[in-house]
Order: sequence, then structure tokens, then C-alpha cells
Amino acid sequence: MLISKMAAEGGGKEMNEIKTQFTTREGVYKLLTHSEYSRPNRVPFNSQGSNPVKVSFVNVNDQSGNGDRICFNVGRELYFYIYKGVRKAADLSKPIDKRIYKGTQPTCHDFNHLTATAESVSLLVGFSAGQVQLIDPIKKETSKLFNEERLIDKSRVTCVKWVPGSESLFLVSHASGNMYLYNVEHTCGTTAPHYQLLKQGENYSVHTCKSKSTRNPLLKWTVGEGALNEFAFSPDGKFLACVSQDGFLRVFNFDAVELHGTMKSYFGGLLCVCWSPDGKYIVAGGEDDLVTVWSFLDCRVIARGHGHKSWVSVVAFDHYTTSVEESDPMEFSGSDEDFQDQMIHFGRDRANSTQSRLSKRNSTDSRPVSVTYRFGSVGQDTQLCLWDLTEDILFPHLPLSRTRTHTNVMNATSPPAGATIITNTSSTTTNGNSGANTPGINSLSTALPRSNSLPHSASTTTTTANNTNKAGSGGGIGSGIMDSAIATGVSKFATLSLHDRKERHHEKDHKRNHSMGHISSKSSDKLNLLTKTKTDPAKTLGTLLCPRMEDVPLLEPLICKKIAHERLTVLIFLEDCLVTACQEGFICTWARPGKVGLLSSQNQASSPSGTVV
Repeated sequence: MLISKMAAEGGGKEMNEIKTQFTTREGVYKLLTHSEYSRPNRVPFNSQGSNPVKVSFVNVNDQSGNGDRICFNVGRELYFYIYKGVRKAADLSKPIDKRIYKGTQPTCHDFNHLTATAESVSLLVGFSAGQVQLIDPIKKETSKLFNEERLIDKSRVTCVKWVPGSESLFLVSHASGNMYLYNVEHTCGTTAPHYQLLKQGENYSVHTCKSKSTRNPLLKWTVGEGALNEFAFSPDGKFLACVSQDGFLRVFNFDAVELHGTMKSYFGGLLCVCWSPDGKYIVAGGEDDLVTVWSFLDCRVIARGHGHKSWVSVVAFDHYTTSVEESDPMEFSGSDEDFQDQMIHFGRDRANSTQSRLSKRNSTDSRPVSVTYRFGSVGQDTQLCLWDLTEDILFPHLPLSRTRTHTNVMNATSPPAGATIITNTSSTTTNGNSGANTPGINSLSTALPRSNSLPHSASTTTTTANNTNKAGSGGGIGSGIMDSAIATGVSKFATLSLHDRKERHHEKDHKRNHSMGHISSKSSDKLNLLTKTKTDPAKTLGTLLCPRMEDVPLLEPLICKKIAHERLTVLIFLEDCLVTACQEGFICTWARPGKVGLLSSQNQASSPSGTVV
């Protein structure tokens, strides 16, 4: 990616220099220049008017031990390669499959990890004209084309994902604000579908396809106003988080087709969303340049992060970097470096026992434990930010203890991406969200203020620590979704949404703390859940939907580095590296501390060293 070149403007100034490595508490992350993937000619792509570059991974479990495969789109082109990561240099001359489309562009894609083998993979590809294609890039086959005649939806596909635990169901969202559930075994029909209302809430509705024989789509969701920009399934597959151009995060119980809770951006649309590994927190980013952390259990904003200078395009949790520390067994004194050395020594044992120790936190005879979540974000400002969500932010109401939180890199014994790291404990909620299933948080102790957060206001909303729920297993998704959804009928139900109106904010100065009038936020507001009166979008500021900036903790990034010349569109955390991509079509691999392979180290020695900050 011409890594050694400075940005055109600003010469060699520090602020415009493209970073090739950066340092966090756990060590140095290094860009592997020889592990860069792109179009075979390595020429920067002219991205004007094109759809964002996206990346998907799958492991086919072949006998060679190198089963990782990567798919990415650049303009009208789609590539499928063996991904060698930190082990070997990329060979761009030998793509397994390459496709060039006419009249439309790939916008997103997703592998079915359940069915992937060394001989066959199922890859869904969404397009700018609204179609969805099912292909097998290993067999080089195109098996089916959905919405071929654009009778279902004519707008751009914004997100496509396989339903967790299913070999045949997949979900597709569009710029129209609609979302459709498909079954690969069914056809789409030769006429436009007719729909029958299944469920309806404030500013969303769900319809079934009305036909004599089963056809696609199985369900049609109409969510919010404007484009539905992205959605993400919870780790257990039971809940669905959606972010829309109207600035709302909406979280649904996917199987029951019911709304669980909502959140409003500070202003502008929300563009990206992700779940924490245990399903307890959701992070969203968008046109307010912020990352917003939302509690699934409490249905409220618990923190915002300010580090980007433009729209946030991707947010992602790092499932492999976390901290789970018991307060009593080890006493730490001396410098942070000493503390880090001790923690790395205990890293493997603690990674192995993460699940069991987290489950013990709800028992009466166990020692308190502390947890730190790591997540990252990239944006149109070409910057990568890493964030730590620590206990002084998560549980400000708990008394201080001697427990210290610390980021610890999990080794090869870490759970795979998407795995839930918290063992389930059964109980009932006390906050009114009886339909929610999520792990409890009652006995965690607050860390010393060693996090990357600013002091939070005394007016920060706190809740009782008496909430312990169960985290459901991944069952129930699949053919059961139709049965359970239809069985509920078309009866109306109370939602947790207070205000679902579209907000359009055209200010270009991105002011953070301007006042739009104070609206009181009381617990009694939940009495208005059943009302149909829609509220002025401006009046959401200062409510539980959208707290004021001074009413929630403000996170500062651990690192915030410029790593590309064009806007960033991809951030994926893998076990031994993290992967980023920019709109020029360059997919970059950043080795985690201590994970640089021998060949990569030799290659790095001959390449520009970059700047360590």
C-alpha cells in the first residue's frame, strides 16, 4: 500500500504519516507488508462512486493446516484467496476464484461456516442492484440468484449474513430500510410477493409472504426510516441488532420477532454495530463520529468514545484480548511493566479458565473478578482506534477494591471468534426486561481507575446490581423461527421504544455539546411505552434513548493512528492478527505482539520500519 510514502499534504509531518506499527500495553502490533492482499496488479483502486471494500473469512479445515480463506470485493471485482496471515507472504498471482460483474457491484458477502469444507464453501454475495448470489468459489459454481428480477427489493444490499446455526437460512438488509429472511432451498417466484402482517411495533413491522406454496422471502422486516445500514446477530444467535440511517439502534428477539430495546445516536445515522463476546454489550458507530456502548441488560447507553474525526465505518470486539482477574490471589506492586510481565506469565492458564471463572462471579463463595473488554473502530478519517471498556465504566456504582484490570493477550487456547466466553447462570431480571437472556453482572468489583476513560459525571445513571439472567444456548434458530413467529399471531405487544422518529441533522461542524433543550428522563417514562404518539426527534436528547454527553462516561482511545490514505472499511480481529482494509483495495494484516512468523520477520526487515509511537 506504498506504506513508506507520506500523505501528499503535510510532507513528513507526524500527523500525516502512515503508521506501520503501534504499541499498546500488551506489546507492539506490526504491519506485515508482505502479507498485504489486493488486486493482483497492486495498483490503488480509484474508489470514486464505488461501494466499500469488504472482507470475509472462512476456515475450511483442510489437512495442510492452512485452511483460512479470504474473500474481498474491489469495485466490480470479487476475489477469493488462500489467506496465509502472519505465516507467509501473500501470493496474489494465484486467486482460487476471481469474478468481474457487469452492471452491478458486490457490496457485502458472508460465508456459511457450518457447511464449509476443503472441497466446497457456500458464499453469499449482495449487490448494488439488490440481488443476492449464492456461489461456491472452490468449485467455481454459481448455484442460485435471489431477487434476480428485483421484484422483492430494488435497492442496494447493505448487509447479508447466514442465520447462526442454520445451513439454509440467511438474512439480507437493503438501503430501502427493509430486511428479508430467505431459505436457499426455496425459489423467489416470478411475480412480486404479497405480504400479510405478522407483528407491528412503533416504527417497525414484520410481514410473512402470502402465497399458496412456500416461497422467498419467508419474512419481510420494515425497520425505521431510511437505509438499514448493518445488522449483527448476538453470540447465541437469539437476538438481532440493527442500525439505521434514522440514527436508531434497534435490538430484536429474532426468534420471537419482538423488539427488546432501542438507542438513538447523538446525531446522524448509525452505520455499524457489533456485540461483545458475552452478548452483554453492543457498540455502534456512525455519523456523529462517536462509538456508543449500550447495555443489553439495562437497555441504556453506558459510555461514548470520542477519537475519530469523521464518520465511524466499522466497530468490532476483540474476542482474543480480554482480562479476567480475581482480586485476592495475586498482589501486584511496582511498575506497570512488572505487572504486565506477571500477567503474561499467567496468560495461558487464565485464558483456559476464563469461562469457569466468569461463571463463578455469581456464586456467593467466590472471589470478585474484574473484566476488561477490548474493541476497535475504523473510520472515514483513515484512523484505527482501540478502546478498553473497564469496570469503572461498566459498574460505577460498586465500591472501589484493590482489583486491577489489565489487558491480557490470550494465546492459542483462546475461544474462537464468536464464542461466548461467559457461562450461563439462571435467574430472573428485575428491570422489566423479562424477555431478555443475558449473563448477570452482580458480583463484579470495580477496578482502580486505570482505564482509558475520562471522569464521568455524578449524574451518570446507575442501576441496581441485582440483575442476573441466563444466557441462552444457540438453539431454536432455524426452521423453528417460522413456527414460533407465526404462532404469536398478529397481536400487538408493548415495546421498549420511547421515540422512533427519524432525525436528519445537517450541521457540518459536528458539535458535541450543543444543547437542544432538556427533556427529563424518569423511570416513570416506561409507562408511556404503549403510546402511539411520535415525539420530535430533537427531544430524544437528554432521555434514556440519547443521554447528553455530560451524562455518560466519555472514553478516550488507547491508540488512534492513521493507517491508510483512503477511508477505512474493514476491521476484523483474528487470533494472531487484526485485519484492516481501505477503499483503495488494500487488505492489511497486523501481527499481534509476539505473533510475527519467521518468514514475515525476514520480510519486515527488508521493508520500511515505519514509526513506533
